[in-house]
Amino acid sequence: MKPPIFIIIMSTVISGTMIVMTASHWLMVWIGLEMNLLAIIPILMKKYNPRAMEAATKYFLTQATASMLLMMGIIINLLHSGQWTVSKDLNPMASIMMTTALAMKLGLAPFHFWVPEVTQGISMSSGLILLTWQKIAPLSILYQISPTINPNLLLTMAIMSVMVGGWGGLNQTQLRKIMAYSSIAHMGWMAAIMTYSPTMMILNLTIYIIMTLTTFMLFMHNSTTTTSSLSQTWNKTPLITSFILVLMMSLGGLPPLSGFIPKWMIIQELTKNEMIMMPTLLAMTALLNLYFYMRLTYTTALTMFPSNNCMKMKWRFGCTEKTILLPPPPLIVMSTMLLPLAPMLSILD
Repeated sequence: MKPPIFIIIMSTVISGTMIVMTASHWLMVWIGLEMNLLAIIPILMKKYNPRAMEAATKYFLTQATASMLLMMGIIINLLHSGQWTVSKDLNPMASIMMTTALAMKLGLAPFHFWVPEVTQGISMSSGLILLTWQKIAPLSILYQISPTINPNLLLTMAIMSVMVGGWGGLNQTQLRKIMAYSSIAHMGWMAAIMTYSPTMMILNLTIYIIMTLTTFMLFMHNSTTTTSSLSQTWNKTPLITSFILVLMMSLGGLPPLSGFIPKWMIIQELTKNEMIMMPTLLAMTALLNLYFYMRLTYTTALTMFPSNNCMKMKWRFGCTEKTILLPPPPLIVMSTMLLPLAPMLSILD
């Protein structure tokens, strides 16, 4: 893709999200989502092949269906209230339809089927955009309508998402699919806290984006897409590989690392609201995510895959291509060592 075309398309993607975040009129919100959808399709097919085209088609059909449901909810709300303003007073039926549409856009269970397939079919850079930037617009709408969302519906989808994100990633060897299931699980945690503390959802989203961005940039720097290729990076870039392994633990929510902060705060907030079973189920199913991240760490750091002598001497060969995909040290620090700031972050609630 030529740079001027890429810049125009990326500007449209960013503009669409910004319109959704700042609009106070439902029609403008819908237009912003459509701009974002139509501009992201060429980015998903940046490396044109049948697999990327299939992934882009699946993504387009799912998102178009969600947009149709969202517009139906907007029209139902218009018929009952007589106004287009994005307000906190929604008709219950319109609220359920909008929540369902936004869950489909986010990939919450039971509308999660497109996320692993689309992520696996596109390039790593496109997958990074899909799993980070594309989550902002639907979550911003959910944030605005959070007082009128049916909590039982959202909590049901949340616990299903965390379960699917844990069980689905257990049998995967493709890193993109593992990150996709991780995204489904993280969206479940955000949905769980949405109706009780929307500000905490923003904190969770921020930490998730920082961790996912850093992890994808390190994957792209090492050109690793599978578990076996990740296990062979010790021979060439041992320091970066160790960063990846610590980031895996942080994504899983291991206590001393940054990924533990949102889980800790969400469990605390749900417990304050006299919900005991929900945080218990969330914490137990989060162990599934931690398990497959621990398995990645184990296979990479503690075992030696069968390899020939050329692979063992890979460290002798320098990097032949210049890359700017290595994340700056502050991103790595924020992805792993934010826990001392947790008391300061708790005042956001």
